[in-house]
Amino acid sequence: MAVKSTNTRKKSAKKSIAKGIVHISATFNNTSVTITDEMGNVLCWSTAGALGFKGSKKSTPYAAQQSVEAALAKAKDFGIKEVGIKIQGPGSGRETAVKSVGAVEGIKILWLKDVTPLPHNGCRPPKRRRV
Repeated sequence: MAVKSTNTRKKSAKKSIAKGIVHISATFNNTSVTITDEMGNVLCWSTAGALGFKGSKKSTPYAAQQSVEAALAKAKDFGIKEVGIKIQGPGSGRETAVKSVGAVEGIKILWLKDVTPLPHNGCRPPKRRRV
């Protein structure tokens, strides 16, 4: 006769965080949204691919909008009220993602910053293609 173990795990209480940062990475192939606290600790994330968009549909503005809304829905469980936005990359979902952050009820945008890395004449670029 096997004895059943009754291990009861404590349910960890979710953090209550008022301010956060929305990191939007819009590449040519996908859009990923990560929401962190002010220290940079990840709270939740979402991507266009994780929502079921496949292939070229991942890089559309609609997919970017859906991924932002999904990430902010998860972030509301943490009590986020105010966010700053950091945008990176040249993708087509940049503007739509920022607009959809502002459209979510109960979340106030504090600041907006473009953190796309730009070279200051660093590495030599690859030679030009001859087609």
